[in-house]
Amino acid sequence: MSPRVVVLDYGSGNLRSAERALERAGADVTVTADRRAAQEADGLVVPGVGAFEACMKGLEQVFGPEIIGRRLAGGRPVLGICVGMQILFEYGVEHGVTTRGCAEWPGTVERLHAPVLPHMGWNTVTAAEGSRLFAGIENERFYFVHSYAARAWTLEATGPFKPPQVTWAEHGEPFVAAVENEALSATQFHPEKSGDAGAALLRNWLKTLNAA
Repeated sequence: MSPRVVVLDYGSGNLRSAERALERAGADVTVTADRRAAQEADGLVVPGVGAFEACMKGLEQVFGPEIIGRRLAGGRPVLGICVGMQILFEYGVEHGVTTRGCAEWPGTVERLHAPVLPHMGWNTVTAAEGSRLFAGIENERFYFVHSYAARAWTLEATGPFKPPQVTWAEHGEPFVAAVENEALSATQFHPEKSGDAGAALLRNWLKTLNAA
């Protein structure tokens, strides 16, 4: 039976391309802002493109932070993509404006220090040891389009929890390219635009839903 995945529709993100990529990877996909559907699905995907502040406003209008928080409290998987990853951090700073994010992770998303922005195109990553998302695709390239990123990672394991697995990439300086933190996963790159490697990553994520 195919895992049921909701792509959260809050007015931002490549919804249809994410939907098609997830369907090709083997998921039964619904694109919706419906809270009940988003809560009950096997997996929730939070896409996002554009500005951090605009994405947060759209997310709040569909009770996105509450949906994400309630899913994670119940150990139900969530995958953030691009700005959908960035809004999981405490803050985003763009053009001197600081916006509060969902605060699932500590830290601030800031403009990269790089000679050319946006960082657009294919790049390699340094996958976390033992990563499930990158199993079999550790040496592949993925497609990025962004000027902002988490440039540091400060969350450590507490209590019985496993330490988060953090994957890095570099454009002018190192930045967080992906995170696997219990039920919460995210990628700064676009798996739906990353060809065979992105498709493999989505299949790897779907396997974690079956195991949840």
